[in-house]
Amino acid sequence: MTSSVHPSSSSSTSFTVRELCLAAVMAAVVFLATFVPRIPIPLGYAHLGDAAIFLMVLFLGRRETLIAACFGSALSDLLGVFPLWIVPTLIIKYFMADIAWRVIRPDQRRASLTRLVVGFLLASAWMAAAYTLFGAMLYDSLAAGLIAEGVLNSAIAIVAAGILQKTPLGRR
Repeated sequence: MTSSVHPSSSSSTSFTVRELCLAAVMAAVVFLATFVPRIPIPLGYAHLGDAAIFLMVLFLGRRETLIAACFGSALSDLLGVFPLWIVPTLIIKYFMADIAWRVIRPDQRRASLTRLVVGFLLASAWMAAAYTLFGAMLYDSLAAGLIAEGVLNSAIAIVAAGILQKTPLGRR
């Protein structure tokens, strides 16, 4: 998968209008994928927001992906019934997207299926462990259901990436 952002723009400290707009639109996509299909699990809900984040890792620039992952997910916590989770979500989703990015696209080129699977699974493991840790701190309990959410979102993102690769977006 290739980045839709010119490689030199990712080293700049300022954002282009295009990057900001893309990050905002993708944050809305993450929010909708997180907020709408809620599946109750212990201490929260499962959703498709992580699959959206994983797809952004494949098709967008790193900064847009990190911003969209953090703020789209945190907005869902804010507007949902989990405002206590906003700060943990910002931290967790940042590192989740960054782990996936660094494993899958360290050179901003197409990723092999092996790197794709390893990146998604490592990012999902981080997410599950971090939410479990924060859940244990906040509620004195564990959220084991998050592991299933990470595996589900990884599988959905891999299938969707295969489909999207055959479109103009995947041929860039």
